[in-house]
Amino acid sequence: METTTMVKKSHAIAVTAWIPLLVAPAIVVAVFPRELPKWAYMWTLAFTIYCGCKWLTWRTYKSERKNTTTVARQFAYMLLWPGLDADAFLNQTKVDDQPTRLALLSAVIKTSVALACLIWVMPRTTELPVYLRGWFAAVCIVFVLHFGLFHLLSIAWRFKGVQARKLMNAPLLSTSLTEFWGKRWNVAFRDLTHKFLFRPLLRKLGPNGALIVGFVMSGLIHDLVISVPAGGGYGQPTLYFMIQAIGVSIQKSEFASALKLDRGFRGLVVTTVFLLGPVVLLFHKPFMAEIMVPFTDLIGG
Repeated sequence: METTTMVKKSHAIAVTAWIPLLVAPAIVVAVFPRELPKWAYMWTLAFTIYCGCKWLTWRTYKSERKNTTTVARQFAYMLLWPGLDADAFLNQTKVDDQPTRLALLSAVIKTSVALACLIWVMPRTTELPVYLRGWFAAVCIVFVLHFGLFHLLSIAWRFKGVQARKLMNAPLLSTSLTEFWGKRWNVAFRDLTHKFLFRPLLRKLGPNGALIVGFVMSGLIHDLVISVPAGGGYGQPTLYFMIQAIGVSIQKSEFASALKLDRGFRGLVVTTVFLLGPVVLLFHKPFMAEIMVPFTDLIGG
């Protein structure tokens, strides 16, 4: 009887943990004032989804591990670390791979250069086409956040012995799409989808089915954050991620393996083609023109 009660309680917690992630973005879409800038709409949606993901990972950790870490560490995870692997960050076991001074110098340089480009160079690109200006701004923001500030946070936490691996793990070294999406690019999102989407679906749909659903869900989330605030380009981000699913399936085939299209230099070429060839679908022109350029123009004064 007691076991049944515990199972029901655990199930109830698992269900309620999803509520903020599922409900809050819908509320934002319904009530966000349309007279405000579209970039504000995008950042509000992105932050709302991020907070929902944080809550999901933390609440699940608490239900599975109970009180195995301090309250201070839990607050740090929620407020001072952008990663989404609660199990690793909240684990009291100290890390072995202490960051080097070279890694710290690299993170500082990347952050500084990206900030300089965003604040000083971006305002001097007004004569370029809008789409090119948008791409320049997007690359700068990614470097400032993911390759810069988030890397600095990772280094700071690892210096303190906390398991906070960097979220961008040299993605340019990827020789397959599986390696790129699964191990190197935005590890935070990978941690989330692997635990809460891929693994549960794996038992029901098998590897290929879980893979397809995972990429489609990624596309829909990007459509929500990118296309909805921009008011255009609907479906293009989802199509981009469907192409990624096709690319992963191709590279996993016996045919691709026989031709070494899933590793080495050939794998790098195929991976690059699939990632960059259709990338205009992911960051489409409405997003660049309506959100990226106005936002970065505001930053650059």
